Amino acid sequence: MTFEKIGPQHLERKAILYVRQSSAHQVLHNRESSALQYAMRDRLVTLGWSRIETIDEDLGRSAAGGVTRIGFDRMVAEVCLGKVGAVAAREVSRFARNSRDWQQLIEMCRVVDTVLVDQEAVYAPRQGNDRLLLGLKGSLNEYELDLLRQRSLAARYEKARRGELVVTAPVGFVKAGDRIEKDPDRRVQEAITLVFDKVTELGSARQALLWFIEHGLDLPAKRKNGDVEWRRPSYATIHRMVENPIYGGAYAYGKSRTAVGYNGSGMQSRSRRKAREEWLALIPGSHEGYVSWERSEIIRKMVSDNVPTSRHHGAPKHGDALIAGLIRCRRCGRKLTVRYTGAKHDIPRYSCWRGLLDNGEQRCIAFGGLRVDDAIELALLPVLEPGAIAAAVDAEAQAASRRDQIRDALMRDFEAARYAADRAFRQYDAADPQNRLVAAELEGRWNRALARVSKVEARIAAHDASMPRPEAPSLKDLDGLAANLKAVWKDQQTDGRLKKRIVRTLIQEIIADIDKDASEIVLLIHWAGGVHTELRLPRRRKGQRNSPPDDVIAAVRQLVLIANDDLIAGILNRNGLQTGHGNRWTRERVTALRSHHKIPVFRAESDGDALWLNLSQAALHIGVTPKTLRAAVEAGEIEGIHPLPEGPWIFSRNDISGSAAHQLAKRARQNPKYPTGSHPDQQSLFPSAT
Repeated sequence: MTFEKIGPQHLERKAILYVRQSSAHQVLHNRESSALQYAMRDRLVTLGWSRIETIDEDLGRSAAGGVTRIGFDRMVAEVCLGKVGAVAAREVSRFARNSRDWQQLIEMCRVVDTVLVDQEAVYAPRQGNDRLLLGLKGSLNEYELDLLRQRSLAARYEKARRGELVVTAPVGFVKAGDRIEKDPDRRVQEAITLVFDKVTELGSARQALLWFIEHGLDLPAKRKNGDVEWRRPSYATIHRMVENPIYGGAYAYGKSRTAVGYNGSGMQSRSRRKAREEWLALIPGSHEGYVSWERSEIIRKMVSDNVPTSRHHGAPKHGDALIAGLIRCRRCGRKLTVRYTGAKHDIPRYSCWRGLLDNGEQRCIAFGGLRVDDAIELALLPVLEPGAIAAAVDAEAQAASRRDQIRDALMRDFEAARYAADRAFRQYDAADPQNRLVAAELEGRWNRALARVSKVEARIAAHDASMPRPEAPSLKDLDGLAANLKAVWKDQQTDGRLKKRIVRTLIQEIIADIDKDASEIVLLIHWAGGVHTELRLPRRRKGQRNSPPDDVIAAVRQLVLIANDDLIAGILNRNGLQTGHGNRWTRERVTALRSHHKIPVFRAESDGDALWLNLSQAALHIGVTPKTLRAAVEAGEIEGIHPLPEGPWIFSRNDISGSAAHQLAKRARQNPKYPTGSHPDQQSLFPSAT
């Protein structure tokens, strides 16, 4: 039977049967659908076509418009050339499920007079009613696809909100039905735990990465097929572990969105991270994690705060500037930058440069950082001292119980390498020795595995040789070390990053300004507990940092009254005083100090009537013992100068020649213990023999 829409001009051209299925899963499992589509060939034969070409290159390709369909493009090209009288499919939705491809096909068929055939009817695009019907069917096909997609996504999202949708499991976890479990490989588990421990200890993901690279430790990673491989870690590897809430025992879904855009060469989809409040699901406690949820959030916040923006302080760095990232300009509100000056580039200086660099504005404030850092330390140490002893004892307990992390990781590598060597041996032993093509390859694998075992053994031996076990300090030593917290803080071996982390724990922010009228640096400390402290520091001139303290200069001014430079150097050293550079005093350094500060030199009086006397000379002048004179001075009866605790007393001849000195001498003579003098007429029992 021939339909009236099919004419001789259609039958003299060939017919094309278009076969398509949307996915590879449908191709493999929906065999009945494929059979029904190929059976449309019989319908074309019944309609009168003898030349029939089947196009099935698009099996496993969707018709939604997101992928290129080679078969569909070839079919349209054949229609445009006028070689096709009919195009057929089981349903017209097989041709296209998007308006662009569908309307293109309908328009080309109308121009060259090609009919469309499905299992129900024959459509002639040149007829208005059929073209209208085809347009409606194309719109319905597109809407049907959208409706199916919406229903599928709605079901998927609802399952995700319940925490039952598990698509993939990151490294360290495996899928177990609708839930995830920790990887049973203990080597993987302990490696991931070590990542979180090191990030917590070192304070940043980058420092943890450098630690792993420095000690040559690998981290696990998942391949596309789900297998675990060990490779050199990268920053992205560690940062993804810290940011992923799954390691804290939480289920999360909908963390990113896909944005499609045109990049000049075609459409490209990009994945963009969503804010945490926009995630579809975040369910803490849904499975066992490598760290607790609270600890994972603390670590994640610490790493995110390491970004040096206006809201965060940035990660602590190796520089000597103690409050870098914490100090802000009071005038413009920008953070102060740090640059290092000096011959060794170790002298920090805080400057408000951002306005000048960004907008060409004038620089706000700038000042040296050494005096500021010293003032912050003096304000900080009293806060730390109450818990210093407990912290020292706790730190020693943790150090005693902490395992050698590097050796443990190497031992896990050694165990894995030894297993690989045993497995390679079993494969080699099971092979036929006569088949040299197989046996030689297995023997080579075994040798490489044994070389790997030897390499790991050598690394363990080298680590044991370079890391001797130190003796544990006694509790008495810890108490003394904690009590002298300032010495621990000032020690050269104390990590600067650790000190900065302590400062950032206690201090939220510091607002800095300069009072030009008073020539002072004004610091407003915002403590973490909400308390505010204001410090005012005098601005120093250039080079003033290395000058001796004012009390040393004042002591030298007083000591030159009775002592020369050599004797003054010994007195200063006996009192534990040092120069501005931290050196011991010598006669030359005392001379240089006097010259710089214009202090006169000591000159002894030739006639013996010196204007200034020491304790022994003053006691002899009054006529009492030095002990008696010192007691009177300490009681406030006689005026004297004592510049240093371990140094001489200084008396003015005028002060010890007054009535107070005479009364002291008179009272001393009236003392019964005062030695009685000899009578002038008393003769000696031992006359001189000369």
